[in-house]
Amino acid sequence: MITRKTSQQIATMRRAGIIVAEMHAAGINAARPGATTNAIEAACAAVIERRGAKSNFLGYHGYPAVACVSPNEVVVHGIPSDRMLVEGDIVSIDCGAIVEGWHADAAITVGVGEIDETSQRLLVAGQACLDAAIERVRAGYTLGDIGVAISEIAHAGGFSVVREYTGHGIGTQMHEDPAIPNYGRPGKGLKLRQGHVIAIEPMINAGGAAVRELDDGWTVVTADGSRSAHFEHTIAVGPDGPEILTLPL
Repeated sequence: MITRKTSQQIATMRRAGIIVAEMHAAGINAARPGATTNAIEAACAAVIERRGAKSNFLGYHGYPAVACVSPNEVVVHGIPSDRMLVEGDIVSIDCGAIVEGWHADAAITVGVGEIDETSQRLLVAGQACLDAAIERVRAGYTLGDIGVAISEIAHAGGFSVVREYTGHGIGTQMHEDPAIPNYGRPGKGLKLRQGHVIAIEPMINAGGAAVRELDDGWTVVTADGSRSAHFEHTIAVGPDGPEILTLPL
């Protein structure tokens, strides 16, 4: 069951979303050659502390950080560490915030210094997948419409779509119903209505779609070692179309 949020509740989620956007900006600034993924975590954590918000990642099922920092072959849930970034890497920064009990969640993947052409195409395609999906966050569209928008763009670019991990509803919990796959069939699945709020998060790989989880119980990597890109926004179905809640002011 997916709940519908009031305009006031969505406004509170937007306040959380603005903090998430600030966390992204701080994390991107920290993502430089020679920096560790821990440095990105510290930058994100500083925003949470400064804004007096609460992290929805830290402690979630035991997760030990406020951000998932996932370089290169890491698809999602990369635990910040002393792993050093080098020129040409890509890195995903996934984080969230809670304000007055309401959640926001978003992810972005960026290059570290100059990146190769394939990595650049991967990032462009990942952002295009998210943008196309967001355009369908409108009353009357279905989750299948969103999924097929993502998969068509990914496949047209020669990339694969991760199937084991999905987007999700969001509100007073970070993960609410429904699951939102990054593939689907037009017209199939839940039909969106005004007040629905969802987190859409394409995960696309430069190689095959298969992934595996490492022994830490969190880190998910591509099975073939290829690079992966992850993009996400929290979006509300507004009266006039999609309202992205995780954008900066």
